[in-house]
Amino acid sequence: MAGLADSGSNPDVDLLYDINGLAKDAPHWLDRVVEFVGEYGLLLAMILLIVWCWWGVRRRSGGAEEAASSVAALAWAPLAAGIAVLVNVPIRGFVERPRPFRDHQGLEVLVSGKTDYSFVSDHATLTMAMAVGLFVANRKFGLVGVGIALVEGFCRVYMGVHYPTDVVGGFALGTAVALLLSPVASMLLTPVLKAVDRSPRVGWVVRSRAARVAERDGFVPGARADLAAEERDLAA
Repeated sequence: MAGLADSGSNPDVDLLYDINGLAKDAPHWLDRVVEFVGEYGLLLAMILLIVWCWWGVRRRSGGAEEAASSVAALAWAPLAAGIAVLVNVPIRGFVERPRPFRDHQGLEVLVSGKTDYSFVSDHATLTMAMAVGLFVANRKFGLVGVGIALVEGFCRVYMGVHYPTDVVGGFALGTAVALLLSPVASMLLTPVLKAVDRSPRVGWVVRSRAARVAERDGFVPGARADLAAEERDLAA
């Protein structure tokens, strides 16, 4: 695909210049921060968010079926991101859209060495696929993940390495892969994680020792507190 016209009638180019223009007026240190965050930081933050959610899920009391299903949903988030990026390979080769700084003058490019095609953004695809996969597993964490993905998309345009439509395309691709393949992924991953849960060596991946003890002893979270409150009421 040929580069977009350098015309003010093109909203994609207009928005590119508006957002990237912020980099010209910003302090040098802020541009360096955005460069690191947009290239590496937000991807790392998304991975840590998934790990944080997994750590909480595996400690939650519940049966093997529920635990395996929950961890399977979380495992799907990074897998969806990887699949989405693979799907993007032929899309990039078909569209062949050059990076915006190759066709438009005056952009503040914060990252050098970008020689591949622009559409769609791998970073936007990765972060949104993980965010949507995480949302399927846990809405609270998923909403945080979607926020991270949106910031990632803004950073890619701010850095001068993507058009806004590259980012929107990445969001759409990541969302489609994460949602459409989620039922199949759950069907395939849940039995695997059930088997992992039964393993004495790696079962901790699915459920913590405390969660297993709670299930064995028949402990229901909140029951002890409710019982104590009832005893206080009777004593009164």
